[in-house]
Amino acid sequence: MSECLLVRGARQLLTLRGGSGPRRGYALGELGVILDGAILIRDGVIESVGPSRRVENLTDARTAREIDATGRVVMPGFVDSHTHLVCGPARLLDYEMRLAGASYQQIAEAGGGILMSVRAVRSTPGSRLLMQAQRTMKGLIRHGTTTVEVKSGYGLDESGEMKMLRVLAALRKGPLDVVPTYLGAHAVPLEYEANPDEYVQWMCSYLMPKIQRRKLARFVDVYCEQGAFTPQQARTCLEAASRLGFLLKIHATQFGPCECIRLAVELEAASADHLDYADEDDIVLLAASPTIATLLPGAVAHLGLDHYPPARALIEAGAAVALATDYNPGTSPTYSMQMILSLACTEMRMTPAEAICAATINGAQALRCADRVGSIEAGKQADLIVLDVPDYREIPYRFGVNQVYMTIKRGVVLCQQAEVQWPEE
Repeated sequence: MSECLLVRGARQLLTLRGGSGPRRGYALGELGVILDGAILIRDGVIESVGPSRRVENLTDARTAREIDATGRVVMPGFVDSHTHLVCGPARLLDYEMRLAGASYQQIAEAGGGILMSVRAVRSTPGSRLLMQAQRTMKGLIRHGTTTVEVKSGYGLDESGEMKMLRVLAALRKGPLDVVPTYLGAHAVPLEYEANPDEYVQWMCSYLMPKIQRRKLARFVDVYCEQGAFTPQQARTCLEAASRLGFLLKIHATQFGPCECIRLAVELEAASADHLDYADEDDIVLLAASPTIATLLPGAVAHLGLDHYPPARALIEAGAAVALATDYNPGTSPTYSMQMILSLACTEMRMTPAEAICAATINGAQALRCADRVGSIEAGKQADLIVLDVPDYREIPYRFGVNQVYMTIKRGVVLCQQAEVQWPEE
């Protein structure tokens, strides 16, 4: 027997309804707001959306289980399209040294940096990594994320990378949609320090085909940056991944200019991420392409930098912009998309509406799953969050505050914030 759920009385229902492609320009600020809105859900799928008076009068609504959203904002669950969620312990040494003024190289020489996480992941049993990741996933749920991309990239050898990807396969059995990405080209492992090209060839000829046969990843990502992988090495890796049937992503221009955005557009990558140093030519290329510009302001803030991605220039040129947390233990240890919205508005001058759109439907476009998630429309999964605010602009306005009252995934309530008991005097 089918089960119906009615979410009713939303002060503002943000549907994000629109065309099938990514939102650009003016459309990025169109939230499809319904005042006093309601959603009828059947078996985890949205059946009807509209004003409460109309939806409540539908036959199925009369016997549905109700959720009263009176006075609150209801919107799609956040789609976090860039994370390193399986990562081992916090990198507190990096943090303290950075606060004291140490450079990236000094931190690495002291045993910190990405290779610290590599050592931790290689030496930690998969069962423990899974337990740590599940704990983090619960935090995502509490903060309103309902779909998340997760990368490997802290193994950098066959055993470590396969262990991480098996953890991702286990996470996919949980309540959230988890999109797995292979990021073997995250850093050059010590074993190949003298010959990084050999490492790239090993990934392309051996490990990526094995991952593809076992269907352990949907995307392949490359970190193209000075001190990581060159544009030519990135091309070799991404072209091999494309031939194997993987979708493509690239870490691009995080710390300086690079040719990798041109490469992403040429190879029709689903997204180019970071883009802190994207220049005018890069912006023009992205605006004319289907590649999503995924911006990660959390990393800029946590590193204490002031060179944020050129969000306004990208939006005004017509590029499709998404937002994500870049959750990782070294440069962005946050899983709060609400905090990312605050940074996007305050530091990159996005409007609240643009930021919400970038964190939902355009995040779904970056993961090629916008046909199922990212907006509240009939036929899509009922992935919703109810926020304890009367106006959507309060989401970025109240920075550092978790305003999620309820998280619903496929019509199932995963989290509901408890009321505070206020003692009588």
